[in-house]
Amino acid sequence: MTSNNDQTTEDRQEETRNAELQELAEALFHHGVQALKSQFEECEVSGHVAGHALYGPIFTFELKTPEGNDYAVGFFMNELISTFRNNADPALWLSSFFVDIMNSGESRLLPVPPQNEDEAKALFDGHIVPHCAKAIREEFEPEQVYVDLDFHQEHGPVLEAGFPSIVEGNNVCAMPLHFLLAQHLLNRDPAEPVIQGLYRIRKEHGLE
Repeated sequence: MTSNNDQTTEDRQEETRNAELQELAEALFHHGVQALKSQFEECEVSGHVAGHALYGPIFTFELKTPEGNDYAVGFFMNELISTFRNNADPALWLSSFFVDIMNSGESRLLPVPPQNEDEAKALFDGHIVPHCAKAIREEFEPEQVYVDLDFHQEHGPVLEAGFPSIVEGNNVCAMPLHFLLAQHLLNRDPAEPVIQGLYRIRKEHGLE
């Protein structure tokens, strides 16, 4: 049985954790805005931070060009922390995602999330899975790459990709479909995490 004193202590610890998380999120957002301003001096830079039940705080940054076009890209908190701590040029890393989507010359805000299972299935079948399969195979040409869907007991439906030529040890990278959907909804390339995972597998087997 929890005493009132124990409950009060737990509540205070929770408040402290939340305050620290809020402070860290505000600092990361500020650094992100300043980093993008340094790379896109002629653009207006804005954005916001929103909580996500599964992924925690998600940071969305937006650029408005002098021509009136709008672009948005989202990032997870852990990758921003890692980038600002370990990347030699975090501003260049952040800006690279915008450069990729600005090349079209048309505004590109975050996609509208699917509203039901049918819309989600259509998005997976019509775009996300075919795009990932094509991008993964092109990245490692002429090597043969296995790409398929599977079901993981803990993570649910996953996209699997691997190298049939590697017959000993781990040769498969699997990403939950919900994570690939999150990447798509943040205007990120859903194939990129799988490709990076496959490169790690090649490195493990001395195939760099």
